[in-house]
Amino acid sequence: MMSYPDLAIHTFTTKFWSMSECIEGYARRGIGGISIWRETLEGEDLCAVAQQVKDAGLEGISLVRGGFFTGKTKKDRFNALEENRQAIREAEALELPSLVLVCGATVGQNPRENYQQILEGIGSLADEAEAHGVKLLVEPLHPIYAGDRSGISSLKVANDLCEELSHRNVGIALDVYHVWWELDLAEQINRCAQGGWLDTYHICDFKPNQEHLLLDRGIMGEGCVDLVGIDRMMMEAGFEGKREVEIFSAKWWAKNQEEFLDEILNAYNEIY
Repeated sequence: MMSYPDLAIHTFTTKFWSMSECIEGYARRGIGGISIWRETLEGEDLCAVAQQVKDAGLEGISLVRGGFFTGKTKKDRFNALEENRQAIREAEALELPSLVLVCGATVGQNPRENYQQILEGIGSLADEAEAHGVKLLVEPLHPIYAGDRSGISSLKVANDLCEELSHRNVGIALDVYHVWWELDLAEQINRCAQGGWLDTYHICDFKPNQEHLLLDRGIMGEGCVDLVGIDRMMMEAGFEGKREVEIFSAKWWAKNQEEFLDEILNAYNEIY
């Protein structure tokens, strides 16, 4: 049987599997790692999950997700910080070394206001997260989400944020879906690596004819991303972690998740 030690899967990829089904299904296929979504954890004993991950021989990579730091009122922003503190504690209990941040954006605020609130939010949590052994990873999102999901809309802006924060416990989660279009991507990946921020690497594909802006990502090879080229950039920059598959797809979620996962592995074999 083939094994995939350099591959990890996000539990939200196989959305309708339970936590135990994700752990068993990934391990059975020889997949090396797992990133755990908070949605998958509902009702679970976190310490028991951590032990199951270990027993299955999977490397736990990230808890997904924190963030959403922006808000029009101080109360909104305070509540966001409290939710992130809870996520940090969950990551610690799960023995996961990082928390992925979808940073947020508030309708009615301009991009600079959103950026500043994100900067302040992450800055106020970085030391606390470090004390819990959890690194905060900023995930830049494609500009189509800049209105209400993330004011960090390119790898360049994520690099700028990390540079401005200048904190050893803040890094970047790079997802090809969100950054493939950037003309200076190779330069920004190198900058990210040189800054010590290039922590995790998510793969899927961007379909130019997608039917839904959030729930129609493609399996690798279904879209227009230069996956081989970006992978080369990552390796040349010195990235040594796992490739993590993160796919939101109503189309694939409607099918048998065993078959979906097998299709992902087939695509992985062809491209990587």
